[in-house]
Amino acid sequence: MKVTIKMGLLFAAIWIASKMIFFITGVTEKEIVPSVLLNILFMLLAISFGLYYQKMKNTEESTMLSDIKNGLTAGVPYAIIVSIFIFFYYDTIDPDFNRHQIAEAEMGIQKMLDDPNELKTLRAENGDFEVMTKDEIYNSMIQGPQNFYNPKSTAIVSMLALLMLATLNSIFVTIIYRKIVFK
Repeated sequence: MKVTIKMGLLFAAIWIASKMIFFITGVTEKEIVPSVLLNILFMLLAISFGLYYQKMKNTEESTMLSDIKNGLTAGVPYAIIVSIFIFFYYDTIDPDFNRHQIAEAEMGIQKMLDDPNELKTLRAENGDFEVMTKDEIYNSMIQGPQNFYNPKSTAIVSMLALLMLATLNSIFVTIIYRKIVFK
């Protein structure tokens, strides 16, 4: 197995372990930002270490495109493993998180609809709401959070975001390694 793939799998396992530690200890019970930031950091570290060890192991000259490809061979397995874990995490391990997010969205929408000024502004901004009752507007607005906060949607959005991040990180790490580290 290539060293880049090993790095992607290693850092995915480290992120999964840290997410489970957060869950077990309750440190970030209803807060998602620390685990997202760790996810971004571990993706960058997987690509950086994977590409570094690949360049140290490789004796012949490599092109920039092959370096980006090697960076992606660390980032893509990371993205796949983490996204699959995210689906099972929010589906099985912590389904209360999504229910909590939906409940917060419901309260925010209800609060907005109970304020006459905000309701007037909302109806002015969206032409469809002008002829709807408050209950119809509520039912229309709550569909967004209910569709977004389910395990399948969360995993798909995570997969897309991580693949985009892997591509960008591979490009930037390759540029930094070529211009500064392996000059």
